[in-house]
Amino acid sequence: MSRRPLPPCTLPRRALLRALGLSALASATSAGVGFAFAQKPPAPAGPARRRKVLVVLFQRGAVDGLSMVPPVADKHYYELRPTIAVPPPGKPDGALKLDATFGLHPALAPLSPHWASGALALVHAVGSPDTTRSHFDAQDYVETGTPGLKHTEDGFLNRLLRAAPPVSTGAALGAAPLGKADNPLRALAFSPSLPRILVGPAPAVAISSLDQFKVQAPGMLGAAGGVSGDFEQMYASAVDRALRGTASDAFEASRTLRDIKKDSFPPAHGAAYPTSPLGKRMRQIAQVIEADLGVEMVVTDCGGWDTHVNQGAAKGQLANRLDDLAQSLGAFATDLTDRLADVCVVTVTEFGRTVKENGTAGTDHGHGSVMMVLGGKVRGKKVYGRWRGLAPEALFEGRDVPVTTDHREVWSEVLRAHVGVRDLSAIFPGYATPDGGRLGLFG
Repeated sequence: MSRRPLPPCTLPRRALLRALGLSALASATSAGVGFAFAQKPPAPAGPARRRKVLVVLFQRGAVDGLSMVPPVADKHYYELRPTIAVPPPGKPDGALKLDATFGLHPALAPLSPHWASGALALVHAVGSPDTTRSHFDAQDYVETGTPGLKHTEDGFLNRLLRAAPPVSTGAALGAAPLGKADNPLRALAFSPSLPRILVGPAPAVAISSLDQFKVQAPGMLGAAGGVSGDFEQMYASAVDRALRGTASDAFEASRTLRDIKKDSFPPAHGAAYPTSPLGKRMRQIAQVIEADLGVEMVVTDCGGWDTHVNQGAAKGQLANRLDDLAQSLGAFATDLTDRLADVCVVTVTEFGRTVKENGTAGTDHGHGSVMMVLGGKVRGKKVYGRWRGLAPEALFEGRDVPVTTDHREVWSEVLRAHVGVRDLSAIFPGYATPDGGRLGLFG
């Protein structure tokens, strides 16, 4: 699912950077222009604390929460989905029992050990209070943290970077400037471009993979469609010498990331990552965390969740995507067993799917869906949220799972308990986060 492009900016330096495709350098801000490595975050206050890492995985395309975590005790679920409902526990290809109300899609079985250990929690009927059914608007609202407001310039994780003091790092690879407060690798996106959630003046880097820190630029493609020059070469061609000096940290960061070779920090505890793009990204995220480069936030995504046609039930199109997701996340959690209490993975999607299957054995754009919270001392082995059931009178607009938990409530608990930020007013402006949280995701 493609993302809405950021609004154009007429200021010369911003225009130059966008033309060059240097998404790792430039980011939109409410004040006008921000360069990802030109503005320095505040120095850390007080003694060094144990670093926590937040990993965000965006399921772009609107995943069907009713298939991920089916309400197997609700007769309406099977009446409204005669061909795509996941069979109940105990039946062939049946859901894995979670509690008296819910099951887990059988393709998510690789996550079962982490559910059983209490490292995985699920939140049902969660989403945005805005009722748009547009993928692009809904994704923007989730990533900016300001539902219904289309002109928010920065992403809420960039605001978090500015609100939370950086944590000093041991810099396992010993490379400057990674032990400094202005570490450009505090926030990292495994993505071709900087995702909306990280856009803003605080440092953030977007890379496609550890061994290829490259970006595409107009006029720099070879005959085979590849990039003819790497990051430093592209930047050296820029005519603005003053701007060139602001990116020295970015160059060093890119070289440091390349130093994490494919065989560095091999998977531990028997973790077996799938060879899919998501599996490879999750393995590299684990490598970055193990390398102790000072990374505090990592964002990535996966698509293929817009299942309008032939969605499938326990097997099929959606099941294949869920299997890849579960194998990737399950291997990641196993790999980081020794550090999982300090690493919290949160999955999110823009909205859910309709309760009733459509005429092509699929589902259309809906409202409430599911978020997963893995690791980070979460109080797991529980499905959280305020579940109203699937009776006709309980549905939103007579067709959707109602959103009974604002996604910002989940984020608020994660940011308070895991990241350690108490005042969230600047991160989610206009949203009164419940004091202490009503869900109780963390002990």
